[in-house]
Amino acid sequence: MDKKIYFASDFHLGTPDYADSRAREARIVSWLNFIEPNCSELFLMGDIFDFWFEYAKVIPKGFIRLQGKLAAMADAGIKIYFFKGNHDMWVSDYFTKEIGMQIISDEMIIERNGKNFYLHHGDGLGPGDAKYKFLRKIFRSKLCQWLFARLHPNFGIGIANGWSRGSRAAQTEKEVFLGEDKEWLAIYAREQLQKAHFDYFIFGHRHLPLDLNLGNGSRYVNIGEWLESNSYGVFDGVDLKLEYFIPKS
Repeated sequence: MDKKIYFASDFHLGTPDYADSRAREARIVSWLNFIEPNCSELFLMGDIFDFWFEYAKVIPKGFIRLQGKLAAMADAGIKIYFFKGNHDMWVSDYFTKEIGMQIISDEMIIERNGKNFYLHHGDGLGPGDAKYKFLRKIFRSKLCQWLFARLHPNFGIGIANGWSRGSRAAQTEKEVFLGEDKEWLAIYAREQLQKAHFDYFIFGHRHLPLDLNLGNGSRYVNIGEWLESNSYGVFDGVDLKLEYFIPKS
């Protein structure tokens, strides 16, 4: 397998401010330039934007360099998948029509080179967090999206930007490892293994790069985030590795 498959998540473009997001966008585009020559598939696994909502004729402005780069990669034949995260769950058909990306709403199960992958952004999975799981159902409902669309874009996106400033991605406190018995996505992965075998569970959302052995040849890999870690996953046809992008100075 000469080509490789890449996984990245949690760019959170839009937070905490324009200047930081533009610098992060430039770093991400540099990474895309780096991987493009040997990339066959790219999985963007949620929270690419800290907020996204598609009105009938309006989308949030900004980050056109990332969109342009993704469009060029798609035009070159690279398959790109965009997972809905908890921050950009209101993606509709814009990226499919304009870029050609496939939108994934929840989990995606794939097989590549004899390896089975379970892919999901990671939000709403595992034990606990009943409040968010309830709100997730409301926010993902067509009624909620229809109601939000009734707001003028200046007002609606203004509200969303206010939420972003108070979001977890805007905070400076780092995530810490809770232990294998308390990491909720690892718990969820083990529950899924009772139903079927997967070689790799790949999630984002956690904001903490992790590579945990679940036993019997199965691993849970969290591909982390791009506010600080610049971490991503890469599958070379034999093994999945968690790597870190170091931009050239």
